[in-house]
Amino acid sequence: MRMTDQTLELDCGKPTPTFSQRLAAGLAPLGSLFRGFRNRMEINRLHDLSDTQLRDIGLTRADLTSAFLASTFFEDPSEHLTRSARNRWRLSSFLRSCEE
Repeated sequence: MRMTDQTLELDCGKPTPTFSQRLAAGLAPLGSLFRGFRNRMEINRLHDLSDTQLRDIGLTRADLTSAFLASTFFEDPSEHLTRSARNRWRLSSFLRSCEE
């Protein structure tokens, strides 16, 4: 028998996902929705802090309000707060470097 007479078929197709992989992929949007809801509740608790405490973490009351207004119910408003705090920190560090 010659080598050219033998063929070997390899199945190089995409493997089918397991049940646990399909379940995890199906529940991922639900987990994202729950995380957004939980973050909304935590941002509501930030309203209990004083202005000084908010300033210590780089936020203002206006940031809390705009986070809710800028995001829909299904979006996570904490991303907006993170951006606000980082932008305020960058601005303050830039202003400090200009004073020196």
